[in-house]
Amino acid sequence: MACSRGCSTPTPPCAGRWNATSRTNRPRVWEATRARIATEGFGARLLAHQDPDGQWAGGAFFPAGFTGAEGEHPWTATTWSLNTLREWGMDAETLRGTAELLAENSRWEYDRLPYWGGEVDCCINAWTLANGLWLGADVAPLVSWFSEHQQPDGGWNCEWVSGSQRSSVQSTLNSLKGLLAFETATGGTPASRAARRSGEEYLLERGLFRRLSTGSEIAPWITVFAYPFRWFYDVLNAADYFREASLHDGTAPHSAEVTPKPPIPKR
Repeated sequence: MACSRGCSTPTPPCAGRWNATSRTNRPRVWEATRARIATEGFGARLLAHQDPDGQWAGGAFFPAGFTGAEGEHPWTATTWSLNTLREWGMDAETLRGTAELLAENSRWEYDRLPYWGGEVDCCINAWTLANGLWLGADVAPLVSWFSEHQQPDGGWNCEWVSGSQRSSVQSTLNSLKGLLAFETATGGTPASRAARRSGEEYLLERGLFRRLSTGSEIAPWITVFAYPFRWFYDVLNAADYFREASLHDGTAPHSAEVTPKPPIPKR
C-alpha cells in the first residue's frame, strides 16, 4: 500500500494477507501466514535491524543522536519498529526477551524515563501499553494514566503538558487504541472501560471527521488515507478502530460513524 504522507514502508504481502484472513476467521491460514512474517519480506528485514540491546536504531522514540535538524522523522527507532511488527501480526514469541532487554536498556528521550513506564505523551503511552501487552511487559500501571489525564470533553491531547484543556482527534484515537488493546488482553477495569467509552463518544459526536461547532470537516487531511498510520488521524483509521471495537464489544458499528450529529447552533 503506497503511503501518501511521504513514508516509504509498504505493507508486506505476508502481513497484508494475515490481516485479511484473520478477519474472516480462518485460523489455519493466518497462523501459517503469521509464522512467515519473521522470515520473509519486510518483516524479516525489520526484525534484522534490532540491536543487541533490544532497541532499534539505538533509541526509544528517535534514533540515537537524532536532533531534528536532520529533517523529517525517520520512523526507525524502537517504538515505531514495535508498532509496525505488531500491526503486521508478528507472533510475540519471535521477540522473546525483548521486553526484558528494553526494561534494562531503553530510556525515553523525555527525562530518561524507563521504557515500559511510559512518559507524558498520550500517543506514546498508548503505543507503549499496546506493545507491552503484546510482548508481556508489566505495563498495568500505565492504564490509570489515561483516566487521570482525560480532558473535560472526554478525549485526550498530547499538548496537555503545555496547558491544553481541549482534546485532539489524533491523541484521542491513539489513546483509544491502547485502551482497547488493554481490554482485549485483560478485560479491562471499570475505570479503563469508562475512559474508553468517553473517548469514543468524543469522536462519534463529531462523526469521526467534523467539527462539533460548525459541522465542517476538521481539516483537509481528514480524508487523506495512508499506511503506516504512525500518529496520524484520518477517517478511515478511525473507522477501522470502531470496527475492531465493535468486534470486541459484540455490537454493531455505531450509526454516528456515518451520521454525524448536527452542529451546535451559534448563539
